[in-house]
Amino acid sequence: MTKLSVNINKIATLRNSRGGDLPNVVNTALDCERFGAEGITVHPRPDERHIRYADVYDLKPVLTTEFNIEGNPIPEFIKMVKEIKPAQVTLVPDAHDAITSDSGWDTKKHLTFLQDVVGEFQAEGIRVSIFVGTELEHMEYAAKTGTDRVELYTEPYAANYHVNRELAVAPFVEVAKLARQLGLGLNAGHDLNLDNLAYLKQNIPWLLEVSIGHALISDALYLGLEETIKRYKEQLR
Repeated sequence: MTKLSVNINKIATLRNSRGGDLPNVVNTALDCERFGAEGITVHPRPDERHIRYADVYDLKPVLTTEFNIEGNPIPEFIKMVKEIKPAQVTLVPDAHDAITSDSGWDTKKHLTFLQDVVGEFQAEGIRVSIFVGTELEHMEYAAKTGTDRVELYTEPYAANYHVNRELAVAPFVEVAKLARQLGLGLNAGHDLNLDNLAYLKQNIPWLLEVSIGHALISDALYLGLEETIKRYKEQLR
């Protein structure tokens, strides 16, 4: 069974747009767990335009499922993750002004840096995942970092799914097979939704986890959060 981790950044975006504490990020995360999510994901950015560092500290003591913190491993991020010790940290090469994640790591170029960061987190007992695209060489170098898992950046798959889903998924299947051969656990995320999720799972059945935020929270506006999480989990069966 592939685990569903709900990214709650959009809840924080809505809260921040008005000030105050509505909707409450912690309560929403607990509701996601209660409705069946197997994990909660947050992606704090330096400008704190959605999830704030304080939110991350508030969430850790109350969550009962796997806590996944995503982000670019700048010094402030590394310090926070080491203090909180989530189940998983996902390393993402975001620019400071990125609207959303838009690429995976060039693991060959950044090999030494990633080796150092991966080792630093693993020494604290934190599972590490590295955000990657479908370049086979980058997957090979991801394995050389010592990471536990990789997370496939699935925006290109989602963008081309309705054009030709067989062609869209093909490079992801190929790189996923390589990841398995290299002994890497496999996660996926970005632009996955109720249309394209099941087909990805059918073609890569050994996926361990998907992290979904924007589409899931948008669907919840129409379906309600409980029903939405139920439907996403159905796509993963």
